Amino acid sequence: MRILAISGSLRRDSHNTALLRAAAQLLPPEVELVLYEGLRDIPPYDDDEHHAQPASVQRLKQAIAEADAVLVSTPEYNHSIPGQLKNALDWVSRPLISSPLRNKPAAVVGASTGMFGAVWAQAEARKVLQAIGARVLDRELPVPSADDQFHPDGRLSDEETERGLAATIEELTAAVAERRERIAA
Repeated sequence: MRILAISGSLRRDSHNTALLRAAAQLLPPEVELVLYEGLRDIPPYDDDEHHAQPASVQRLKQAIAEADAVLVSTPEYNHSIPGQLKNALDWVSRPLISSPLRNKPAAVVGASTGMFGAVWAQAEARKVLQAIGARVLDRELPVPSADDQFHPDGRLSDEETERGLAATIEELTAAVAERRERIAA
């Protein structure tokens, strides 16, 4: 089983990317987490260009299509998701009927240096993913005060947060298994 992990942050030392790496450490052996690293390469969405999609958009769509599920970790910018993440999701949504996110299990987590752990951004990201047609988990994992949340080896320092991340992964993999059963039936 493959989970595509997308960090909404472009920052080199991103807490959200660190959160996805911490998730990778919690996976069962039969699950692989692939960190998508091409968000920076996605150009601004242009409806006039959606038929001739840039190679970077095609690579993102291919990565999503090859994954069994998607895990997004997003910071909060002005009470919403970062523009680059929204832009990438807009590209992936076109054309909507053939979006690789349609019916794909997805989960959203988030970390921020503030006290709310990107709660609003998580809600916004779930809303966008649902609009595209993804099967989004109704689960929230806020990671506040992110500067203090990670050990030097990348593990989460708070056991409750680590249990929440593990539960998110467990629920996401269960959603993949349920989807496979429905398809096989």
